[in-house]
Amino acid sequence: MNVLFLCTGNSARSIFAEALLNASAADRVRAFSAGSQPEGRVHPLALEILRTCNLPTAGLRSKSSGEFITDDAPRMECIISVCDRAAAEPCPLWPGAPVLAHWSIPDPAAAAGTQREKLAAFAQCFTLLEKHISLLLNLPLEQLATDELEAGLRFIPGNI
Repeated sequence: MNVLFLCTGNSARSIFAEALLNASAADRVRAFSAGSQPEGRVHPLALEILRTCNLPTAGLRSKSSGEFITDDAPRMECIISVCDRAAAEPCPLWPGAPVLAHWSIPDPAAAAGTQREKLAAFAQCFTLLEKHISLLLNLPLEQLATDELEAGLRFIPGNI
């Protein structure tokens, strides 16, 4: 199963979700991330958190959601927006009619304060997404019908 995590900037939240799911899912799920208005770089504090947690960062990059609607793009079974702004934007026509869900995750890149306070915001975001991903992987993904998968993905944020 292929899952695409969407955010506006694709610099932190969706990157965290991609890295966490790929590191945790073994061969069950393959995760990707993209942004509706990509920043063009992964936020340095996001990379710091991933490295601190011993998660691979090679290949992670800020990219446009347009890369995933081309004929040669991997086909997505699920698309999960992780920021309210991306969820409110007009949705492109995704090939294959994937399941759509939204997880409202605060943007750590918007955190103000000292470097330590900003790093704490990134760590908090990472931990929240880690919980979401854990619940996703507890679903019997291979056995769920499309409507059951959609219900399961939408149920996750209410159980954190």
